[in-house]
Amino acid sequence: MRWSKPLRLHLGVLVVASLLCTTTPIILLAFWHGSQAAVGAGAQQMREMSLRLIETYRNTLEGGMEAVSLASSLPQLASPPQQEAGAKQQFLLQVLRNVPNATSIYTGYPDGSYLQVINTSRRDIRQTLAAPEGTAFAIRTTARGQGGESLSTLLFLDAGAKDIGKRELESVAFDPRERPWYQAVMQDGVPVSVGPYIAGTLNVPTLTIAAPMRDAPGVVVGINIHLQTVSRLLDASPISPRARAFIIDSSGDLVAHSDPAVMERIMALWARNAGAIGATANSFDSGLETVERLRTDPTFAEGGLARLNVDGEIQLVQIAPVTVSGLFQGSTAAIIVPMQDLVAQADRLLLHNLLIAAGFVLAGVAASVLLSRIVSRSLNRLAEEARRIGDLDIGEKPVSHSFITEINTLANALAASRHAIAQFALYVPREVVRRIVDPRARTVMKARRQEVTVLFTDIRDFTTISEQHSPEEVVDTLSAYFEQLNTIAEDHGGTVVQYLGDSIFVMWNAPVEDEKHAENGCRCALAMKAAIDALNAENAESRRPELITRFGLHTGPAVVGSFGAISRQQYTAMGDTINVASRLEGLNKEFGTSILVSAAVRDAVGERFALRSLGLVQVKGRAEKVDIWELVGDSGESQ
Repeated sequence: MRWSKPLRLHLGVLVVASLLCTTTPIILLAFWHGSQAAVGAGAQQMREMSLRLIETYRNTLEGGMEAVSLASSLPQLASPPQQEAGAKQQFLLQVLRNVPNATSIYTGYPDGSYLQVINTSRRDIRQTLAAPEGTAFAIRTTARGQGGESLSTLLFLDAGAKDIGKRELESVAFDPRERPWYQAVMQDGVPVSVGPYIAGTLNVPTLTIAAPMRDAPGVVVGINIHLQTVSRLLDASPISPRARAFIIDSSGDLVAHSDPAVMERIMALWARNAGAIGATANSFDSGLETVERLRTDPTFAEGGLARLNVDGEIQLVQIAPVTVSGLFQGSTAAIIVPMQDLVAQADRLLLHNLLIAAGFVLAGVAASVLLSRIVSRSLNRLAEEARRIGDLDIGEKPVSHSFITEINTLANALAASRHAIAQFALYVPREVVRRIVDPRARTVMKARRQEVTVLFTDIRDFTTISEQHSPEEVVDTLSAYFEQLNTIAEDHGGTVVQYLGDSIFVMWNAPVEDEKHAENGCRCALAMKAAIDALNAENAESRRPELITRFGLHTGPAVVGSFGAISRQQYTAMGDTINVASRLEGLNKEFGTSILVSAAVRDAVGERFALRSLGLVQVKGRAEKVDIWELVGDSGESQ
């Protein structure tokens, strides 16, 4: 107990010993835990990037759905293709610009007419259409002639939507009413998703979103998304060079794949056979069987991350439904990433960082000695500052400075605390503040029942005074008035609990115990009256308002402590004793007196003060009458 050394010595020895003794095991443990963290970080990265990838695909479908919904409400599209052709084309061109992943948007009519605007940014689409150089968009229009024959044209536009060529299509066997998207809408009467299937005009595999035109029976609006575009959206290479993503439909058949080689094989199958390809294409990726099992497991079906052995290697698998606005029901996006790809780079980075950390640890041994001296010196100053604040020595003092930012921050915080407590003490009784900040008195402020003496004051006709004088004069007068009353109350051991307009509420025996609380209350009331009489004399000379003050004093039991909401409380007293004191103050007006006290006060002070009996009086809010007395003065028999 008697042996002690400065903090800087303890701190220096402790830091140096800790660094030297724990360097090796810490580095080994850090490496092991870091490897585990690398796995977790890799899994987290995969989860975030895969969800972002899936969201990109979903957003593409949502963009198509929104475009179709907007187009289906445009009245101009309900008329045949030849009517209002310019407005139709301009609108559909704008839709394609806003949905860059869409291949084309079109409208089919009940008489077999057809209007389609095509995005020709893809080379295969330009080759299929034999589009001239510089073509950005193509507009296909199919109309019925007077003899019922089908007349079809292709109009080619550049990026600025200027005509750069036009071609008549001689042999036209295309009828939108025979296409799966038109038939599906006619059958269900609601927006539908169709595909994959081979598009009629472009002869490429595509996904379609179609919807019926509002208030135009038989007119259907659709938008196509090329499966090659879907493959590009599924690009998982940012996650890992060997990561792959794909889409399967409700039947578990492969629809699109992120691997261009696999996608080319899928496209080749579609070019030969426009029917189902699941039996063949599903063999292109061995992970399809694993994904199909996960789709039936609620833990993983909505995006949970699975760690499974696929192709003899631990891989992370994540699946998520890609249903959009009720369409593409049962479609699932899946992402598969080899675990080793995720953690290999993290492991290399971890080892590199650990070597650097070991060097810094060695340097830290030397730096800790110097730092310990700086810290201990600054902490000693801060400890002394904290002790003064705890003792409510809250006078303004210069803020101590250190070369360590955190210590400066703590010093500023202590200075701010000192200032805050000083301001707090202006609004809350000083003794209450002292007990609030004292960690040994945390329960003192809890409400409890005890004997108290309470004094209420009030200025006669203060409303009239406020009307007759300027606000500045009233404030100056009240400031001097309250300053005197507050000083007198503290000099007599009282606690000013609250200012109530032009009144004050003073209490004795709480929070500080006072055996002579009733006697001190009487002396305080007499001293306040004398001080106010002197103040009124000065006010009369300076033409300030006269402050005739009435006093009510009562002693008895009350519940004293902190009251209010959890986030805001007030130290005060409650109970009949408080109400009686307040009523006694108001009775002065009826009896023409200045200081009224209760019989309880008279019994408590005995013969120490000159008191005049005024008899029993009915007090508002109380069933029993109260025996009241006028406090005239000090009898001169204090003990």
